[in-house]
Amino acid sequence: MVDLGNITYGVDGLIPAVVRCAPSGDVLMLSHLNAEAVEQTLASGLLYRYSRSRKALVAPDADAPQRVTEMRLSCSGDCLLVAVEQGGASRNCFKTVLFQQQDAVAEEQADILEQVYQVVLQRRDNPSQKSYVASLFAKGLDKILGKIGEEATETAVAGKGGQPDEVVYEVADLFFHVLVLLGYYDLPPERIYAELRRRFGLSGIEEKASRKA
Repeated sequence: MVDLGNITYGVDGLIPAVVRCAPSGDVLMLSHLNAEAVEQTLASGLLYRYSRSRKALVAPDADAPQRVTEMRLSCSGDCLLVAVEQGGASRNCFKTVLFQQQDAVAEEQADILEQVYQVVLQRRDNPSQKSYVASLFAKGLDKILGKIGEEATETAVAGKGGQPDEVVYEVADLFFHVLVLLGYYDLPPERIYAELRRRFGLSGIEEKASRKA
């Protein structure tokens, strides 16, 4: 799973964790774990998390625990990717309320890219020597662009290799570094969504013509 010694926690003592449904691969939410939550998760095989609003460890739902099938640490050590299977009577990730607590439901429903973007801004505005994101901002735009080029190449290689799981992993890395670039320019993901909505339904020729108008 994960070597605890390689984890880099933020100044708040937390590490963001992208949680996805193991059967489908769909992203469920962005959670946050402190050291105790990580240790309990690894020891039990069930997902524990930390509630920032209640400032307390949240144990798995006894009736429908999320069983961890995989936990991976980003190359920078400051973000987790956790794959889970839903326990209890229903094992469908889409038909089960993952957590009953109100703050957890709010986290689940919030947009994942926006949440990761907020983590990027937090790392930018509160730099730590242990933060990979902070180090990218410290090294400047060229470093950020270089990482995007690197991740784009790795995504293409993964696609050529024909391994869907690797494609998912590399695209997640690429998206993450694109969010860092957006953070550099203070551009929220909503700006990208708005542009995609503008293009939706247009042919390629119409879209190009609209740029010249």
